[in-house]
Amino acid sequence: MKNLKTIDKVKNSLYPIVTFLVLLIIWEVIVKVQNVPQYILPAPTDILKVFYKDYLNLYVNTLTTLNEATIGFIIAIILSLTMGILMDFIPIFKKCVYPIMVVSQTIPTIAIAPLLIIWFGFDMLPKVIMVIMTCFFPILISFVDGIENIDKDYLNLFKTMNSSKLATFIHLKFPMAMDKFFSGLKISATYTVVAATVAEWLGGTKGLGVYMVRSKSAYALDKVFASTILVVIFSLIFVGIVQAIKKIALRHNI
Repeated sequence: MKNLKTIDKVKNSLYPIVTFLVLLIIWEVIVKVQNVPQYILPAPTDILKVFYKDYLNLYVNTLTTLNEATIGFIIAIILSLTMGILMDFIPIFKKCVYPIMVVSQTIPTIAIAPLLIIWFGFDMLPKVIMVIMTCFFPILISFVDGIENIDKDYLNLFKTMNSSKLATFIHLKFPMAMDKFFSGLKISATYTVVAATVAEWLGGTKGLGVYMVRSKSAYALDKVFASTILVVIFSLIFVGIVQAIKKIALRHNI
């Protein structure tokens, strides 16, 4: 049975891979046969060449973006957990702050980024803040939702045992909210690298966003595609890391 399940998983994973490869081949053939200029649509092989020819630039800019994304993501997690805990322990705090946070999410990040550049300059700080602002709310709302939707029978059981609010949170609310928390974490992980890149578009000296803008201005679309591929790959890596940590953490809780 296990072997059959493994074979089915392999088959299911092959379908999208084969489809993707077929699409790449079609793309390559159309570009080559129709002699489409590279500044309009580069062929997949031209994009792959960028990773070899411009490796150093891609490496330096990728490190900058990943640094911003990682720092911002970690700070967003810490802030989300802190705010969620405060909201649970101090209901009036939640009533005051939560509606403001909801409204803040209606402001387009593309409008906030230029202000951050003006206020904090062209260094790393505004990009990190942009990542924090993008990732913070999905994590917070998932964590708070997990705390609020715990079965009342469990809460009543802890009350009958005269458990303190702190003990109830540590031994019941926090572990039970972990599943929702990681769901929000996974959503935010998909935005992390993108948020850093968008912030770099609007002002910066290094990073994949800066690399994209400069490549676009030079009509080097092969480099634009190459940097976009890196953004996608590292976004998926962030999601994969979160998924791996989730499995370990939830198994430990169980």
